[in-house]
Amino acid sequence: MAPFVLRPRERQVLQELTLHPPTAQSLRRAQALLWIDEGESVQEVAERLQISRQAVYKWITHFHTRSTLPIPARVADGRHPGRPRTVWGVIDPLLDAVIDSHPRDWGYAATVWTAPLLQHYLEEVHQLQVSRPSVSLALARLRIRWKRPRHHLARRSPTWRQAKGGLKLAWRRATAR
Repeated sequence: MAPFVLRPRERQVLQELTLHPPTAQSLRRAQALLWIDEGESVQEVAERLQISRQAVYKWITHFHTRSTLPIPARVADGRHPGRPRTVWGVIDPLLDAVIDSHPRDWGYAATVWTAPLLQHYLEEVHQLQVSRPSVSLALARLRIRWKRPRHHLARRSPTWRQAKGGLKLAWRRATAR
């Protein structure tokens, strides 16, 4: 690899960036580039920052390849696109429209909507293949709860024995046999 040399303007902006870094990662990258420009080896910088040599080489490469961007953007973390959200916000209105109706209205033999049933509905009616967790997350975003209510036993009336006939009636029934 060719020796890494910073231009005076790049060095000045990196030094300013170390004084007021937008993120900790930007600070580490700016420091690494400055140290390498001062003559430290990649191995020494990697050991000082407790990272791999490959990471330092990657930072140097990104700094060079992003030469059209401003220096803070060249030091900043790149995009991490990952897998795009395919149904984020798409299934919310569909579920909101159907959740108040009865599943039997749609031809299902169920009495209540469940996440797997809603998943089947989306696939069958709207040709959307979604996972059960996606349906559950959409329902959470819509603030829809479908847990069964907890039943609390009512407190007994102070006169409940009298309403049942009292102790004498129970004794009469027991002795009549």
